[in-house]
Amino acid sequence: MRIQAVGDSAVRVGFPGEISEEMNANIRGFCRKLEEAAIRGVIEWVPAYQSVTVYYDPHYIGYREMKQNIAEVGAGEIPEAGIESRLIHVPVQYGGDSGPDLYRVARENGLQPEEVIEIHQQPEYLIYMLGFLPGFPYLGGLDQRIATPRLQEPRPKIDPGSVGIAHGQTGVYPIASPGGWNLIGKTPLKLFQLEKGKQGFFLQAGDRVKFFSISALEFKQVEEQVEMGTYVVHTEGSEGNATD
Repeated sequence: MRIQAVGDSAVRVGFPGEISEEMNANIRGFCRKLEEAAIRGVIEWVPAYQSVTVYYDPHYIGYREMKQNIAEVGAGEIPEAGIESRLIHVPVQYGGDSGPDLYRVARENGLQPEEVIEIHQQPEYLIYMLGFLPGFPYLGGLDQRIATPRLQEPRPKIDPGSVGIAHGQTGVYPIASPGGWNLIGKTPLKLFQLEKGKQGFFLQAGDRVKFFSISALEFKQVEEQVEMGTYVVHTEGSEGNATD
């Protein structure tokens, strides 16, 4: 691992090698060991594709001591057992006003829109990191048959829940934002809600996501249930079923 200072209140822990599911598992294992270490002064840590940024309070701990503690955490074997991942099934209404770029993605790749939808739903996507916006999941595992470059001119505003493709990645906009990803659909689920209390992020790094198609009528029904807090998200894994 390579440990670098990021200002006076954070360190970046870099992991060597190519971006892969194995590296992601190592990063998640390191984060677990970091949590168990309970280093005094550590505020939070943010996993990314090839690194973890650890934020700390410099009033409680200095850079040298923090670097030494981080090195000790990373010196031991990274645990593999017990690093479980949730599989979350996310409903999406594809095309139309919800996915204005569906035909563009199809045209760019010599496919029919129905083929793009089918291909997009097949993988179980791994969330490598959250970033760009609060709760925005960067999903790895997109089939290269539907990989599509970003728009040359970004949209000034994209609705929350919009599902997009940019080059070899897919993701979901958690809040209204400008953006240049190709929009192919929209989910009625809310990925970021401050009013939900301590845990405002619906998805977490290390989770897996599988999309499934719903109709316009089903979208409205799910949207209403989400607003009332009665919609049950089909979730497989360490936490069982969960409600949105």
